[in-house]
Amino acid sequence: MKEIRCNLLVVGAGPGGYVCAARAGEQGIDTVIVEADRVGGTCLNVGCIPSKALIHAADEYARVRAFGAQHSPLGIRASEPSIDLAQTVAWKDAIVERLDGGVSGMLKKARVKVVLGRARFRDGKTVVVSTETGGEQTIRAENVVVATGSRPVELPTLPFGGKVVSSTELLSMRELPARMVVVGAGYIGVELGTAFAKLGARVTLVDLASRILPQYDAELSRPVAQRLAALGVQLRLDATVKGVSADGQLAIETGAGAERLAADRILVAVGRRPATEDCALEELDLDHDGPYIRIDDRCRTSMRGVYAIGDVTGEPMLAHRAMMQGEVVADVVAGRKRVFDPRAIPAICFTDPEIVAVGPSLEEARRAHAELRIGMVPFTANGRALTLHGESGFVRIVARADNHLVLAMQAVGTAVAELSAAFGLALEMGARLEDIAGTIHAHPTLGEAIQEAAQRALAR
Repeated sequence: MKEIRCNLLVVGAGPGGYVCAARAGEQGIDTVIVEADRVGGTCLNVGCIPSKALIHAADEYARVRAFGAQHSPLGIRASEPSIDLAQTVAWKDAIVERLDGGVSGMLKKARVKVVLGRARFRDGKTVVVSTETGGEQTIRAENVVVATGSRPVELPTLPFGGKVVSSTELLSMRELPARMVVVGAGYIGVELGTAFAKLGARVTLVDLASRILPQYDAELSRPVAQRLAALGVQLRLDATVKGVSADGQLAIETGAGAERLAADRILVAVGRRPATEDCALEELDLDHDGPYIRIDDRCRTSMRGVYAIGDVTGEPMLAHRAMMQGEVVADVVAGRKRVFDPRAIPAICFTDPEIVAVGPSLEEARRAHAELRIGMVPFTANGRALTLHGESGFVRIVARADNHLVLAMQAVGTAVAELSAAFGLALEMGARLEDIAGTIHAHPTLGEAIQEAAQRALAR
C-alpha cells in the first residue's frame, strides 16, 4: 500500500484517542487514527457504557421485584417479574452500536482518516499497521500519540478461560449464572457484583483487602456494604485466592482457614494494566513509571514528538481523564498553550448507593493541611432523597480553615453521580465555602445538600 504521511498520528481510538483526533482535525491538523478493534475503545464497547446499561437494567428489575413484595413502602403492587438476559444484552449492544456510529461520524466530520488494524511502532515517527485485509500500511507522522488503553489483569492462579472471565466476557453473557464469585472488591467488582445480585444470582465477593472499595474512605463505602448485605451478597475479605479446584470450585484461604466456593462463573476484577505489549512500544525506549509511560503536564513523553494519554499513563484510569488529555495534546500540537491539571477529576462508583468524589481524600487533605473545615449533610435530612426512597448516604465538603478554599467534595447516595459536575466545577473554579453557601440551590433536589454542607462547614 502507498505510504501515508500526516502531521498527527493517534494510535488507539478509545475516549482519549478519538477526542484527540477529532479536536486536532477540527483545527486543520492532518490527522490519522489507528484502531485494532472498534472505535470507542474499551469504555464504549466493553466497559463504561455496557456496564452502566446492565446496571440500569438490574436496578429496574430489582425495583419491579420490590413492587411484587407485600411490604413495598410505595404501595405499588406487581406480579413477580422475569428477565430475558439475552434481550437485555441486545439492548445494551444497540446502545453501543449507536454510540460507535456517533464517534465514527464525529471523526469523519473532523476529516480524520481512520485506519483499522494493529499498529506496531518502527520508530518515534513511523508505525506499520497490519490491516483487516491482511496487508500492511506504513504511516509516518510528525507527532504521535500513544492511546492504546488498558486490559484486565489476569491472575496467575486464575487464568481467563472456561468459567473464569473478565468483565469483557461477563457483559456479553446471555444467561444468568445461578452462582457467581467476584474476585476483586474494587469499583468494577462491586458494581458488577451488585448488578448480578439484583438480577438474581447468588454472589460472593472475594478480596485480599480488609474492606470493600478501599480506594474510598470507610464512611463512603459503608452504605454500599450495608446494601450488599441486604441483597444477600457474601463477603470473603482478607482472603487469598489459591485457584480453581478439580471440581470447579474456587479455593481461597482466609483467617478462618481454607474454603471452597461453588460458582458457575468466576469474575476476575483485580485491576487493569496498560495495553502496550502488542504495539512494539519498546522500539521507542520511553521513560516509564513502573508499567506506565511517564509524561509531563503537556502529556509529552521522553521522546520528542511522542505523546501519551489515557490508561497507559497510569491512574486514575478514567475515560474523562483521557478525554481531557486528548484535548490538551491536540491543542499543544496546534501551537496553543495548554497544560493538563488533574486536580479536579471526578471518580464515580456506580454501586448502590452511588459514590462520587472529587479532589483528595479526607485523609490526604488532613495530611496536607493542619486545619480543615468539614461540612457533612446526611440524606436523611434531604426531602428529595426521601421522595426517591434513597435516604442512605450523605454529602461532604472539605475546605481549608484559613481561607475556606474548597479542597474536596464527596457524596454517597442514590443518583449522586449526577452531582459530579457541580463538584468538579467548584474545585476547577477555585470556589470557597461562601461561594457555594451563597448560591441559590433548587429545592427539592439532591444538589441542595451541597449548599447545606457548605453552610455547616461555616458553622451556620
